[in-house]
Amino acid sequence: MEFHSLEVRQTAVTLLREGVRNAEVARKLKVPLGTISYWKHKDRAKRGECPGPHQPDCPRCDGSPLDTEAYSYLLGLYLGDGHISRYSGHRVPNLMITCDDHWPGLMDATEQAMQRVFPFNQVCRVRKTGCHNVKVYSKHLPCLFPQHGPGRKHERRIALEDWQQEIVDAHPWEFIRGLIHSDGCRVTNWTVRNGKRYEYPRYFFTNKSDDIRKLCTDTLAKVGVEWTILARGSDPFNVSIARRASVVLLDAHVGAKY
Repeated sequence: MEFHSLEVRQTAVTLLREGVRNAEVARKLKVPLGTISYWKHKDRAKRGECPGPHQPDCPRCDGSPLDTEAYSYLLGLYLGDGHISRYSGHRVPNLMITCDDHWPGLMDATEQAMQRVFPFNQVCRVRKTGCHNVKVYSKHLPCLFPQHGPGRKHERRIALEDWQQEIVDAHPWEFIRGLIHSDGCRVTNWTVRNGKRYEYPRYFFTNKSDDIRKLCTDTLAKVGVEWTILARGSDPFNVSIARRASVVLLDAHVGAKY
């Protein structure tokens, strides 16, 4: 067993009391995440606070607070390319967002959003070839993501519940950012006019679900972004944003993956 100095423990507790996430404290101090979680638990118990498992942990079941800004982003990530599953050996379902290793900033943003939405649950990263799966386990995932169901998302109806739509209306850019970060991209197109090459940026959101694409385009329209459908062959799976003013808006609120 590795022992850590009192100074290290006190530094960790100070950071945790300031609101720094467990995973960030663990990386900063090079202490196992489980140890950090234990120190936080003991510190909260010492101060008379109710530690993790006894806190209300579901806004839908227990009425606990929900970070709606983070939820809007996480909802976009889930609808774009997220997955909720339950593997044999685990009694609790998990939400998984796969992030390419080329975009560590996206991985960090995904982890932060999960931790803000599920403050009493541990978020982890599972290494895969060329990517990491960012995961959180919670028995309340179906409560917060009622779009979950058997089969692929594009093979069943996807619609937001009223309470979800209220959150998206309050934080539309976070929702759009989640969709594009998970299932979209920012690219540079080019064309030749009068013998000269011109380059211009463009955003895409690509998804097979008609319902999810409509959620995207409806939200884009509400924030003043012009969009078109660009078919790939006969399949209208691509939402394209190429108008200069609209690209400027997306650059300001979404940006390329990083």
